[in-house]
Amino acid sequence: MSSDPQPNAQDADELETTIDQAIAACGGDLRAAIRALIVVNNYLESEVGELMKAVSHACVRGRFDLSFSAIDGGTDRRV
Repeated sequence: MSSDPQPNAQDADELETTIDQAIAACGGDLRAAIRALIVVNNYLESEVGELMKAVSHACVRGRFDLSFSAIDGGTDRRV
């Protein structure tokens, strides 16, 4: 899927296919499919939180250089 806020027809078709697959994986039970998606979403949110803590800790310790030059390969010329 693209990051475009206005999905095109192909994105819409892919989304519908993915929805059908999620429902089929739960034996056609819509409540089970929604439950599974909520559980997975909660897990992913937890993982993102842990990764953010790890990156923040590494930045504080100087393990990452998050300056613009490190991000863009030195092409940014901000003053």
